[in-house]
Amino acid sequence: MRHMSTPVPAWNRRRFLRTVFCSSAALGLNVRSQSLAQTEADDLHWLAIGDFGSQEPPQMAVAKGMQTYVEKLKLKPSGLLLLGDNFYKPMPGGLKSPRWQTGFEEMYPKSTFDCPCPVVVGNHDYHDNKGGEQVQLAYAKNPGTRWTFPNKWHRMEFPAEKPLVTMIFLDTNNTKISGGVNPKTKEPRGHLTEEEEVEQLSWLKAELAKPRAPFTIVVGHHPVYSNGIHGDSKTLVEGIGPLLQTHGVHAYLCGHDHDMQHLELEGLKTSFILSGGGGARVRELPNKDRHMPFGQPVYGFTHIQANAQRMLFRHVDANGKQMHAFEKRLDGSFNVLS
Repeated sequence: MRHMSTPVPAWNRRRFLRTVFCSSAALGLNVRSQSLAQTEADDLHWLAIGDFGSQEPPQMAVAKGMQTYVEKLKLKPSGLLLLGDNFYKPMPGGLKSPRWQTGFEEMYPKSTFDCPCPVVVGNHDYHDNKGGEQVQLAYAKNPGTRWTFPNKWHRMEFPAEKPLVTMIFLDTNNTKISGGVNPKTKEPRGHLTEEEEVEQLSWLKAELAKPRAPFTIVVGHHPVYSNGIHGDSKTLVEGIGPLLQTHGVHAYLCGHDHDMQHLELEGLKTSFILSGGGGARVRELPNKDRHMPFGQPVYGFTHIQANAQRMLFRHVDANGKQMHAFEKRLDGSFNVLS
């Protein structure tokens, strides 16, 4: 695995230095004063990263920042949520690829993240390695791994007994989102089959209709709504958007756009949180017209904290500095904290 001392390519160095370090100078928020003041002993904690599997210096910087953040705040994460595009570029060897160690097991070590690491797959997990999503499913069967991926769509309760938060994980690589042809190879791109799309939607409806914990988070790779470069996903707006509202889902968490966002749309109960700064090159947000509480093209991760009364969502940069925070209550209302 390359270390941070490895030279960064010229195209990446300026962007890397600016996006990793500028947010701290601009915002100047201190992690300890902003976070510990609101931490309670019985709170549960998760960290989330999307679009991280580059194995470039930014991924290493965010990973190191996460470790320092967890250790400084003395957190015991209940989970590390992996929001897709877990591995960019080829992975020769499949299950035996050394990137499983360098890009996951060692990058996010058990000494810090001794917890399940629930997985959703992104478009690059399908496209960059033919059958890559199947390899990622198979890796979850390795004894002792924290890589938690029992199926392309799955549900987890935290904690397992008397759960406080229900998390529903989806594969958002529908044909209309991830299909088409690779422009270089001219081969069809991988995606969910039509049968899988129907099965997953039926499963989602059934899971949302079942008893759930006080809070519900739905997790996917692609955004429903986004001010980023890819914009809204019409397929998801029409397909799962109404279900989120009908069943009072508190938050939809995703990646795909390489930035950090928090969107609230008038008339919708669900908060839309995008955490796509885990290691791939970040991108500017072109949609300046739609108001949102927060949106920045910055490398970083998301800290989720919950107790019986509220959830807190924090976007944190690679230096461990809080960029944005908001509170989500049981009734679906929210309050921006910073």
